[in-house]
Amino acid sequence: MDRPEDRRLETRSSANVRGLIVTPGLELPCLIVDQSNSGVRLRLDRNLALPNRILLIDIAQATAVEAEVAWRKGQEAGVKRTGAASSLRGLVPSRLAAARAALIRAGGR
Repeated sequence: MDRPEDRRLETRSSANVRGLIVTPGLELPCLIVDQSNSGVRLRLDRNLALPNRILLIDIAQATAVEAEVAWRKGQEAGVKRTGAASSLRGLVPSRLAAARAALIRAGGR
């Protein structure tokens, strides 16, 4: 359910799936808590500083989406999708090769 302080115009849906944040030099497991068409709320294992731009992998769906970190509060972060989700199955464009390798290391297919 939406919280009263939620300012989204879109409805959030609960997800609770494993995710992976990938940036140059960083692969960070996370939990995709909920999502809407434009954004995702993440729960991190650790309170680490994230760069402004990340690649978010949904391990179950084997997809990656480029995103910008919109907010941080403790071990939670909100990200805004800046592109469409791309499949990491089969052949991928070179810009997603590192994401596909990270997905495989995380146990995804």
